[in-house]
Amino acid sequence: MRKLRKGDQVKVISGNERGKEGEILLVLTDKDRVLVRGVNFLKRHQRPSARQREGGIIEREGPIHISNVMVICPECDRPARVGFQRNEDGEKMRLCRKCKEMFE
Repeated sequence: MRKLRKGDQVKVISGNERGKEGEILLVLTDKDRVLVRGVNFLKRHQRPSARQREGGIIEREGPIHISNVMVICPECDRPARVGFQRNEDGEKMRLCRKCKEMFE
């Protein structure tokens, strides 16, 4: 079970994009990186091709390391570390370390 998942709201805590918030679009587990909406834009110079008629400079999000983001707890709306705990059904759930609330 991963601490960060697609769809989580996260805050960037270090690097050039520090302080920005966004939603995780993709988790690259093999490289320990995440793709966050609106964070770490890369510019790519694209030539016109059969698939893409327009050439030019294309901006898209680039991956950043997992250690540079923190999950924003849906209950307390603050960046927090994530732990794990089993609920009443025995299912393993994620836990906010600040407010001790479980979330999916």
